[in-house]
Amino acid sequence: MRGGWLRIYALLYLVFLYAPIILLPLFAFNNGSIIAFPLQGFTTRWFVELTTIPALHTAVLNSLMIAVTTAIVSTALGLCAARAATRYEFPAKRGIMGLIMVPLVLPEIIVAVSLLVVMLQLGLGLSAMTVILGHVLICTPFSIAILNSSFQNLDRSLEEAAFDLGETRFSTFRLITLPLIMPGIISSLLIAFTISLDEFIIAFFLTGNEPTLPVYLWSQLRFPQRIPVVMALGTILVALSILLLTTAEYFRRRGIARTGADDTGGFL
Repeated sequence: MRGGWLRIYALLYLVFLYAPIILLPLFAFNNGSIIAFPLQGFTTRWFVELTTIPALHTAVLNSLMIAVTTAIVSTALGLCAARAATRYEFPAKRGIMGLIMVPLVLPEIIVAVSLLVVMLQLGLGLSAMTVILGHVLICTPFSIAILNSSFQNLDRSLEEAAFDLGETRFSTFRLITLPLIMPGIISSLLIAFTISLDEFIIAFFLTGNEPTLPVYLWSQLRFPQRIPVVMALGTILVALSILLLTTAEYFRRRGIARTGADDTGGFL
């Protein structure tokens, strides 16, 4: 009986959490400019209008550039940190790794305000670069968490065998370790890209005169006549996020299957 109530609670929770997302495509394809029921017919003109807004195109390019850079840098840092945490022992190891993972539990508003104060004190002008630095800070812990799992599930005897056969540490990492953890790396890249693309609070505080896509969307909410276009863009973003997260989960499970370890759960 307890299991039945737990399933009902989980179902109600998911409905409460995701039901508002269903409204996005409903009103994105609605012919009326007022967000209200009853719907006034099917149309795709709001999606067509997205192609006629230069400011939106600029924001999309800014977000893509920031997200790609963040994903690459975060994954590179996460790769180094995860390998150090799983393969080596050093003083204050747990404390150092704990500090690196702190952004996972801190409220983003605190992180954003702190970063803004630091940037201003250092005399750095707000720009796309400051947004990248902020996004790297919050995405790196996610990359570490993903890559930690990849390294922990990797059989160390494979690396030891390569050493015995005369390979150097670098060649062993390049030829043995890297291919085996590649699904985790791809998963980390996709997760970091998705987080950076959708992130608003840090971008709002650290962006200059080059707004990201979420910041641009927020600015458009002040104009009621632009709401249907925002709904159309939100529908595209939700679909893209689901696609990226599903792909990341596929590569995560593929990586676990290659190592033969048990799957203890993932993103989806």
